[in-house]
Amino acid sequence: MTTKARTWFSALSTVSLLTMSAAFPVHQALADQPGPVEAIEFDPAKAALGKRLFFDPRLSGDAALSCSSCHQPENGFTDGQALSDAYTGNLHFRNVPTLINSAKRKAWFHDGRIGTNLNDVTRESITETYSMNMDMRLMQERIKQDPVYVEMFEAAGFGEPSNGGVRNAIPEYLKTLISRGAPFDTREMSDEAKAGYELFNTSGCSSCHSGERFTDDLPHNIGVGDNPDIWADPTRHITFVTMMKFLGVENYMNLRADPGAYIRTHTADTFGTFMTPTLRELTYTAPYMHNGTMETLEDVVAFYNAGGGDDENKDPRIKPLNLSETEQAQLVAFLKALSGEPLTGPDFVAEDIDTDYAPIENWRETTN
Repeated sequence: MTTKARTWFSALSTVSLLTMSAAFPVHQALADQPGPVEAIEFDPAKAALGKRLFFDPRLSGDAALSCSSCHQPENGFTDGQALSDAYTGNLHFRNVPTLINSAKRKAWFHDGRIGTNLNDVTRESITETYSMNMDMRLMQERIKQDPVYVEMFEAAGFGEPSNGGVRNAIPEYLKTLISRGAPFDTREMSDEAKAGYELFNTSGCSSCHSGERFTDDLPHNIGVGDNPDIWADPTRHITFVTMMKFLGVENYMNLRADPGAYIRTHTADTFGTFMTPTLRELTYTAPYMHNGTMETLEDVVAFYNAGGGDDENKDPRIKPLNLSETEQAQLVAFLKALSGEPLTGPDFVAEDIDTDYAPIENWRETTN
């Protein structure tokens, strides 16, 4: 809701509201609903540079993967798979989370192991062996060979192409990825979706899925079942082992369960907890959950309706909802109303990157 609209609405008298409710019932949940996700200020030149870098496969070790390989605009900046790919020769053991509104996150990745510093997030995503496996010194020399980057880095105020410039430009681009035009925000929800929003609040969903992004940015255990593909596929399992060893998880060779945010605390009560995902743009980001075990929103609602899964660390708030089929359909309709315009236009997607240029001779001795 715009500031002007908020002012107009708050100026209505109680009598006027009561008169309106005779024809249009005003429910408390609808009256209190959060507004659209607020935009973030960004530097256009830095964001334009970050956009090109985001779609450039030269940022990976073998020049085969870009950030957009896993975060695809047409899939809500996910990859549409239950479990994601990894660096060439391996596969990953988790589902790709959306990057839309991600610049507002309080903690990154499904386990929340990195906080709000997007510079750190960018560095880890580019350099980790199971993601893009890039030596940033090599990356810097690669992009210094590209005359387009030479101009763009200068225009963005970074000077010549550098690691630090990359780690600052990509986060600036992420600031542009903000939800817009969802029926929930434009107040154009169907009656079914409105009823679903009432159920969303009365059933307790909003206790964790709160705020403009519908997440509390905290880890919880809801009893999501295991994805056996992780352990059946050696290329996924080796990625799991590599990451768990690096994060200091005990007995990682014999472990057959994703510890989630346990890696932050190493206390038993946090084993199997995962960051509450945003509910924005769900229409584009299936499958769901940290391990992609639920294919549809209907599956997700049915899971919660049954009281979640079985786990000794399950959040005590997760209990059977006992919703009818009609009520479950209403809840799904509301969740779909949180998806807006796809971010697939030229403001968000880089043009084809031309790499047919002459390398700089004696580049070690040449300044840009």
